[in-house]
Amino acid sequence: MNLPFKIDLSGEVAVVTGGTGVIGGMYAKALAACGAKVAVLGRSKENGDKVVSEIEKDGGEAMAVSANVLDRDSLLASRKEILDKWGHINILVNCAGGAVKAAQVPQDHFHEAEEGAETFFTKDLENVHKELDLNIYGTMLPTQVFGEVLVGQDNANIINISSMSAYHPLTRIPGYSAGKAGVASFTEWCAIYFAKSGIRVNAVAPGFFHTTQNHALQFNEDGTPTPRAKHIVDATPMEKFGDPEDLVGALLYLVSPKGSNFVTGVILPVDGAFHIFQGV
Repeated sequence: MNLPFKIDLSGEVAVVTGGTGVIGGMYAKALAACGAKVAVLGRSKENGDKVVSEIEKDGGEAMAVSANVLDRDSLLASRKEILDKWGHINILVNCAGGAVKAAQVPQDHFHEAEEGAETFFTKDLENVHKELDLNIYGTMLPTQVFGEVLVGQDNANIINISSMSAYHPLTRIPGYSAGKAGVASFTEWCAIYFAKSGIRVNAVAPGFFHTTQNHALQFNEDGTPTPRAKHIVDATPMEKFGDPEDLVGALLYLVSPKGSNFVTGVILPVDGAFHIFQGV
């Protein structure tokens, strides 16, 4: 993997939840490229094995572990499996999370709804409940399970994944916005709680990125941007989408045993200044 810069994580063990996803897989590979042994956690061990195979092909060391971030017993079992193999854990990266499509509200403003159309008032909030669980509880529970064994380790680090919606709620996704705002708040709470215990806790807040998964949402078949994509770019002072690789440098900085040794409680935006732009 091509890294923007390299840090030395030799001898360290990293756990990446959501390690089979786009960001989680990329982060697992980056940590391994810096010398860490990486446990790739995901619900599908088969998908985890694919990430491990890529890491091993590049000369790194990794293992795939099947775990559900909403199930304490599966997390405890995965912790035991990792400790039995490598003996300790230094870094936890909480990448599990995301939006639930069924929780989205179909219009930006209530007055735009046509008669009889679904609105916020008719949404089944059970889907929002799932979204909040996935993002908040799915960050808290792994932090509780793995954070316990980080105490006393060198370069003990927890990195969470926040979002632009933590700064200002984005239209149509009230549950996801609330969930990621909760992740940001929990990150800051943990930073204080663990400050004298030797564990630093920070988060990365991704802006808008161009990936193969969301290409169809951002661009029409003729290559022109969709209205929502154009709105995003217009609201980003750097006037472009980011590349997923732009997120790697933020992670490496935050887990660096030297570069960010006095940094904790930070929500680091990687967004081309989207979160501070007011349109004027």
